[in-house]
Amino acid sequence: MAIFILLTFKQYGISNDEEVQHLYGQLLLKFYQSGFTDLSAFTYKNLYLYGGLFDLVAATLEKILPLWVWDIRHLLSAIFGFAGIVAVYKCTRELADERAAFLAVLLLSITGAWTGAMFTHTKDVSFGACMMWALYYTLLISKHLPRIPLLLSLKLGVAVGLALGLRIGGAFAVIYLLLLVLIAGLLRTNKLQEKLSFYWQSVLGLLPAGVVAFILMALCWPWAVMGLDHILIAAKSFSHFTFDMETILNGRYLKIGDVPNTYLMQYLGVRLPEVFLLGLFSVTAIFLFKIKRIDFSKQLPQLTVAIALLTPLLFVLFDRPALYNGVRHFTFILPVLAIVAGIGLSQVFQLLASYKKLRLGFTAFCLLFISTTAYTLYSLHPYEYIYYNQFAGNSFKKAIHDWEGDYWSSSLIEATTALEKYIDLEQQKTPNNPHVYSVAVCAEAFQGRAYLDKRFTVTEDWVVADFFISSTIMHCDKVLQGKVIASITRLDAPLAIVKDRRNLTGEDRRPHAPPRD
Repeated sequence: MAIFILLTFKQYGISNDEEVQHLYGQLLLKFYQSGFTDLSAFTYKNLYLYGGLFDLVAATLEKILPLWVWDIRHLLSAIFGFAGIVAVYKCTRELADERAAFLAVLLLSITGAWTGAMFTHTKDVSFGACMMWALYYTLLISKHLPRIPLLLSLKLGVAVGLALGLRIGGAFAVIYLLLLVLIAGLLRTNKLQEKLSFYWQSVLGLLPAGVVAFILMALCWPWAVMGLDHILIAAKSFSHFTFDMETILNGRYLKIGDVPNTYLMQYLGVRLPEVFLLGLFSVTAIFLFKIKRIDFSKQLPQLTVAIALLTPLLFVLFDRPALYNGVRHFTFILPVLAIVAGIGLSQVFQLLASYKKLRLGFTAFCLLFISTTAYTLYSLHPYEYIYYNQFAGNSFKKAIHDWEGDYWSSSLIEATTALEKYIDLEQQKTPNNPHVYSVAVCAEAFQGRAYLDKRFTVTEDWVVADFFISSTIMHCDKVLQGKVIASITRLDAPLAIVKDRRNLTGEDRRPHAPPRD
């Protein structure tokens, strides 16, 4: 995986949010460089509602490394993604055996929503990695309750502090911990005095974690500690934010505030590889079969993972936050799901140990699923993050029609190259043509500017644009007319198009509302 990251991190396109996020990091850096007098970071759009850990580090590295800033961000994000995979291995190894740990890592590695997203989902994957390490240390703490070793408490504080330094959702890690302590006290003590003593010792042991987490959060997210109500404001924004935007759910266009409470579950059902879903089904079936024989007081590490999995899912079911981009905002539960699914597959292999033919058949079945998924990811490169399984539709083209496709418009990296090559061929016929072409981009304008050379200028006036570049998400490619001169496709599905509009006149040059079919 490390070799894959180093070989490919420059191949991934810039995402929609990267410009504003990187500027936020630069402004945070100015805040510290100015001796806390430059407060512009805390009035820039709504970015102050988020921690700046990733963006602050990226802005610092920009001044040090001899790389293009967007490549720096993608490499840094991928390093976080790799760290999350390491945490999955360590967690699963604590809960089960080497086979389960290997399977958990394998499952996460073939999940496009993680390994494909880890280059461009800079906030989501870095947050998921920090949450995974917080879960790992919480799991270790569950084995020591109520007497928590100081070093372990400090390590937990670092992980939680870094998670909070990325977004307020890091509070989930705190909730996991509190629920674990509460449940452990109920399971392991009988008398009221024993319970109170258990909780008191646990609180004392976790105080160092709280102090470290608060300090790190304050360093990465200064706005959070500049007002007594700032954390509450951010929490409310996280759970109830909404704006005029639509998402797609199984072919239906919905306002993001009107999505059903099953939105996340439905997307998980089509975004996770089939073998991943098989692992989840297996562990659920085995758990239900054994539930009457389980002594939960001796299963605190397993309960820790169950809490980390069920808490955010129940939050979505009952709080119904505005959601879009599929699983993106809950990317942090993917590693937890991988742990559970890896253990599920490993347990099936163990149960079939005495049935060699069945075990061989199950192994072949899993290998077939894994091979199919790997081939799909290979075919999608470098857009692995838009992977869908067979449940999303009878073809990949159908899947990205009925579900969200390239919502980051990452495929513009290829579309801009296609436009440049098109003009290269034209200029071979008319070499003394210094014309500068105007380009309309159905994405963030900087995504076009970052890649196009000096022969092009990105315009906000789409009517006068000579060319049009767009991803196919939400049918934005149909907003403007023109001759299609290039189409970026994967598995026969168009991800982005380039149109030549120079011969259009009158009403044909005007934008029209995209179809909703």
